[in-house]
Amino acid sequence: MLSPIQYFLCVALLSGVACSTLLTGSARGADQYRVYVGTYTRGSDSKGIYQLLLDSKTGKLTHVDVTENVVNPSFLAIHPNQKYLYAVNEITDFEGGNSGAISAFSIDSANGKLTFLNQKDSRGGSPCHLVVDRTGKVLLVANYSSGTVCSFLLEEDGPLTGLKSISRHLGSSVNPQRQQSPHAHSINLSPDNTRAVVADLGIDKLVVYFFDPQEGSLIPNGFREIKMAPGAGPRHFAFHPSGKWGYVINELDLTVTAMDYNQKTGELDIIQNISTVPAGTKRKGNSTAQVLVHPSGKFLYGSNRGPNTIAMYRIDQKTGKLTSLGYQPTGGAIPRNFNIDPSGTFLLAANQDSNNVVVFKIDQKTGLLKPTGHEITVPKPVCIQFLPVSATP
Repeated sequence: MLSPIQYFLCVALLSGVACSTLLTGSARGADQYRVYVGTYTRGSDSKGIYQLLLDSKTGKLTHVDVTENVVNPSFLAIHPNQKYLYAVNEITDFEGGNSGAISAFSIDSANGKLTFLNQKDSRGGSPCHLVVDRTGKVLLVANYSSGTVCSFLLEEDGPLTGLKSISRHLGSSVNPQRQQSPHAHSINLSPDNTRAVVADLGIDKLVVYFFDPQEGSLIPNGFREIKMAPGAGPRHFAFHPSGKWGYVINELDLTVTAMDYNQKTGELDIIQNISTVPAGTKRKGNSTAQVLVHPSGKFLYGSNRGPNTIAMYRIDQKTGKLTSLGYQPTGGAIPRNFNIDPSGTFLLAANQDSNNVVVFKIDQKTGLLKPTGHEITVPKPVCIQFLPVSATP
């Protein structure tokens, strides 16, 4: 994770290569990574948020701890200062109402244990994604079932304070089962921390907001929303480290859409749509989930649920367009989420229905994934976040 100094250098340089080098260089000093795994607890054997330890040389995972009595902590975010962790509680009945919640925890620097700080109403049903802004002062949340996005201020010592802004999406799209109403599925901040991109599966759009980190507010950008193909179902979004391009993975039509990103205006222009599965694969019963750009900016990865694979792509460094590198089986069922360690060495796939997290090594030249033989059992894993443990001098 970038230190504040490294972050501001990246913004000043506006260079994906420079940012990647800073991130990779610092992360490679880590001997181990704490791996926090968000899970579904309702209707499963999961007890809450699991803490694992990843050996940065071998890729071996070991169990360390579990923070219990956290309901459906399906997505996690770590504060830039690495002292706090935030989790959505993906429910619709918080305190007897129709909303979900967000929980804040402090992280013990010695052992990684989580201590509960406080909890707030997420101001919408089924919160499914959240992110802390680069200043560490604001938490942004996407609520799936209500189609709302919110911002909350954070205290300096970690707890959530009051709601700062809320926006409700409107509309629908062509899929009668999944798109009768808005479903905000993810919220991501631009590299310069000035705009938030929300992928809304229910209305087949990306909605771009101005973000004011001083006020903590989300403000509609004012220009046209970016429309995906009817029935595409945009789910998760990722910026390229250079800030030149953005990529959205579409859950319902099994595609990735590549876009040019205008850093001055915040506009996104579609340049390519590419499948996440081989030709002839049926859409029915299958879906996509996560999308991530490798820290080097050279490769992109997306997960397929049903086929149970990671789609791999090379990114053209001049145009941002994608070339398929093939498909790597995840070693389990329904890879709802995966993440890449900060050094870009390993990819960890969270297989929700087979209750396992599987480790792959990333070939730095080709971008291909190679099974390490390491995996670990975690009940209903649905989110992975990394935290460096120690650094060699």
